[in-house]
Amino acid sequence: MSGCDQPGCGQPGLMPLAQARQQLLAQAECRAARERCSLSAATDRILASDIYAQVDVPPADNSAMDGYAVRLSDLAPNAETRLPVSQRIPAGAAPLPLAAASVARIFTGAEIPAGADAVVMQEQVRVEGGQVVIPADVRAQQNIRPRGQDLAVGTLVLAAGARLTPVALGVLASIGVAEVEVYKPLRVAILATGDELVEPGAPLAAGQIYNSNAYLIRGLLQSLGMQVVELGVIADTAQATESALRQAADTADLILTTGGVSVGEEDHVKAAIEKLGRIDLWKVNLKPGKPFAAGWVAEVPLYALPGNPGSALITFALLAQPCLLKAQGMTVSEPFSLPVRAAFSRARVQSRDEYLRASCSSDGYATPWGNQSSGMLSSLLNTNGLLRVPAGTVVEQGQVLEFFPLAMLLRP
Repeated sequence: MSGCDQPGCGQPGLMPLAQARQQLLAQAECRAARERCSLSAATDRILASDIYAQVDVPPADNSAMDGYAVRLSDLAPNAETRLPVSQRIPAGAAPLPLAAASVARIFTGAEIPAGADAVVMQEQVRVEGGQVVIPADVRAQQNIRPRGQDLAVGTLVLAAGARLTPVALGVLASIGVAEVEVYKPLRVAILATGDELVEPGAPLAAGQIYNSNAYLIRGLLQSLGMQVVELGVIADTAQATESALRQAADTADLILTTGGVSVGEEDHVKAAIEKLGRIDLWKVNLKPGKPFAAGWVAEVPLYALPGNPGSALITFALLAQPCLLKAQGMTVSEPFSLPVRAAFSRARVQSRDEYLRASCSSDGYATPWGNQSSGMLSSLLNTNGLLRVPAGTVVEQGQVLEFFPLAMLLRP
């Protein structure tokens, strides 16, 4: 299915973005093998198996404060109580049971002695004549962190498909996990097409531009922990395009191309894909990014991004990246967005859903960058997200729109 003539498509033959994403994700499947690695080497890897807590966290009741552990039955009900100190309990020490009619000097994180049922902060007591004066308003279990408060034995801590963030690694360390099963990094082949493309560092001849897309896409893939298989710039010929796609299918788990999927005489990628495999989707109701395509070369999934850098980044983030992450084994959710208010008005309407490069201020108002040309990438250095304007929408000052923070969109 490559297009849509249903209401809401904006333009006949263009598939709505949500439908395109749903279709692509339904076809995507995990293509990564598994391996085990140490917790210290697992940052940002994708977990391949569920992890359950084998210990309680904390493993015993412990003190939330520096102070004194007491037994409520030793305290006067409505008056101060003077008691001697029977032991000192630093963190990491095994306490003795609390002696009758005494208190224990205790420090944050130290295990509560048997018999104690409250901890009084050191700021709330007085030390007089070698005894501790305890106030009258002590409550049961105050300042005590109970065993298993954070995690109890048997709790599902992390499900397969989770990204192992620094926080996740800290939690796993807290339950004693030293090694995890993760997915191996995907190998993603990058092909950039265009006789006009030149590598940075070389002089530009008339009609040439630097190959910025390769560096953009490589950086995006590396930030996701994937391995990049670079095949360089492909000449604008059918033969060169077909040869490069065959090589990509032989060496990579997935293929990403930029450029060559439009309808010009020098755009050979779409025809080459159809010759070597098939096209499942072509043209999306999206601005910028309409000529995005997806399909297969042999048995290898392919996502064809437009050649303009702005379009390439937006279609990567909204369409290709979720499929790549699912292929990597990650559990994929809808992209995070925020309701914001438009700091502008616009009477002109678009026939496609538009994703404006915009900045959202701390007061919740979003302002689009002045020039929204799909060939401009530098605007993303000066903005912090994409502002969605649905097809056919007249934008009024203060109108609520959907804003996708760029940092979260590109780092789900």
